[in-house]
Amino acid sequence: MSAGFDRRLLPPMMLGAALNPVNSSIISVSLVPIGVAFGAPPAETAWLISALYLATAIGQPVVGRLIDLFGPRRLFLAGTALTGIAGIIGMLSPGFGVLVTSRVLLGFGTCAGYPAAMYLIRGEAERTGKDSPAGVLTALAVTTQTIAVIGPSLGGLLIGVGGWRATLAINIPLALAGLYLGIRRLPATPVPRRDVRHLVRELDLPGMGLFAAALVCLLLFLMNPRGADWWLLAVTVVAGAGFTWRELRTRQPFIDVRLLGGNLPLLATYGRALLSFVVSYAFLYGYTQWMEQGHGLSASEAGLVLLPLFGIAIVASTITGRRQAVRGKLLAGSLGQIAACALLLFLTPDSPVWMLLAVVIVLGVPQGLNNLALQNSVYHQAHAERIGSSAGLLRTFGYLGAIVASAASGAFFGQRADSGGLHHLAVFMLIAGVLFLALTVADRSLGRIGRA
Repeated sequence: MSAGFDRRLLPPMMLGAALNPVNSSIISVSLVPIGVAFGAPPAETAWLISALYLATAIGQPVVGRLIDLFGPRRLFLAGTALTGIAGIIGMLSPGFGVLVTSRVLLGFGTCAGYPAAMYLIRGEAERTGKDSPAGVLTALAVTTQTIAVIGPSLGGLLIGVGGWRATLAINIPLALAGLYLGIRRLPATPVPRRDVRHLVRELDLPGMGLFAAALVCLLLFLMNPRGADWWLLAVTVVAGAGFTWRELRTRQPFIDVRLLGGNLPLLATYGRALLSFVVSYAFLYGYTQWMEQGHGLSASEAGLVLLPLFGIAIVASTITGRRQAVRGKLLAGSLGQIAACALLLFLTPDSPVWMLLAVVIVLGVPQGLNNLALQNSVYHQAHAERIGSSAGLLRTFGYLGAIVASAASGAFFGQRADSGGLHHLAVFMLIAGVLFLALTVADRSLGRIGRA
């Protein structure tokens, strides 16, 4: 039995896990200048957000399952390389369509980091014979979620220096650093010796295909829920039913529906992740666009206003991270989100900057608490042999919430992010926040996590 957690794994784990949240948030201050460059309104630039989330929501559990089967190193390196390629394509995009394509590639490329990190943490616990230090999970939570809040500030700085294309180019040095750390520090996993037919059965390609079809149709419907697109919802139901039927009958399911259906606490955690991300990302995208168009701040100034959110979330995660209990964090986090949404209702184009900062400060606490608690919940509720795919599903439900947030921002703002649209968006966020609180209060299983 080894002494303790191998801390040489931390740099590649944290960098790989940060690639997706940084790219999901850095775009928030780029939407307005990109819209100006290509003549695209907010309802159209919302696709830059949804394209990444669409790819990520599908790719996270798929890549997580591959990591469960073949180990993290190969998937980590392949995904990091694709992230760098996507950065080059985005930086050189000649048109809006190519830019959306680069965001899809970014979504797939950044899929491996978080499931790989969760797999390594669980693997170290098995290797050492004891739970990984709580500080490791806290560091990962800080990296994967609260680090997303620095994206707008970083984006504003990059736009000031090199224009919106610099927010795509940043992926090139990040990918190079990830490849170096992955090659040097991630443990090599022996290549499994299986014949092709056995390999295909283990991968459950039909199950993956049905899962992807159901999710794509659902997300496309949510992006534009008009009466003419109800057929997408029908296809979602059919594909979802086919997926469930397939997973219940195959010996090596992509997602063990029977096991998942018997784990109601984990399903509740996924539901809370969806609702939490609706609020967080509606704020991140909607509030940022409103500050630029409805209040008249520049992209750099809007990024600076959001900067305290990062610092407060880091402090909240760090102070509470040593305690594994999650119920108190989720209750406080849900109440904090509700308070921040309520404050948005009082903002006008003439609101002083201190009011803009006050909203950010209030939201910083739940940003740190909720993400840490959701991650720790999955770590304790998921089955060990499926930790990669379970962590991937956490991201899938989270980014489903982000897709809903993006669609809501586009719907309420239309051609311009004005104060009326912000107030309607705030009411929508309040409903999600209240549902999050109700689901947390009703879930008594949360009290068992972290109990001695």
